[in-house]
Amino acid sequence: MDFYNIGKIVNTQGIRGEVRVMSITDFPEKRFKKGNEVYAFLNNGKQEKLVIDGVRSHKNFILLHFEGKPTINDVEYLKPSELKISADQQDDDDLQPGEYYYHQIIGLNVQNTNGEHIGTIKEILSPGANDVWVVQRDNKSDLLLPKIDSVILDVNLDDEIVTVDIPGGLDDED
Repeated sequence: MDFYNIGKIVNTQGIRGEVRVMSITDFPEKRFKKGNEVYAFLNNGKQEKLVIDGVRSHKNFILLHFEGKPTINDVEYLKPSELKISADQQDDDDLQPGEYYYHQIIGLNVQNTNGEHIGTIKEILSPGANDVWVVQRDNKSDLLLPKIDSVILDVNLDDEIVTVDIPGGLDDED
């Protein structure tokens, strides 16, 4: 079964079994709601299915409470752990045209407007206003492409090809 990150448990909160979560999902209101199942991937390699029975916001965190975990002692072992959802919990209806899940983009081939192969997308960074797609190239350093319409011209998931227009000065090895 495939799983996708939605956040990270970074600490406990208070004594009543809440955990502090740093969200990394674009859909926190959908992923973190009462009754939802999430999976905690613990540092020891184990995973545990948890059911959310309480949600609230606090500063820049989401505070979660899980069924059957009424005290701090019941959740202490969860920190730090990655919170994930299963692939069947994802809903493509969440996405607008031109939006993609990271796992759909990573691994796609990148070509220029002439159809010449540039490399493969190996990672996506989120440093600020725009995501940055990291393209691994043969015998060259990685190419960092901002996810803006003038650079990323077309994403074809069926053919697994991203067509790009690299503006002058963006590729220091050209």
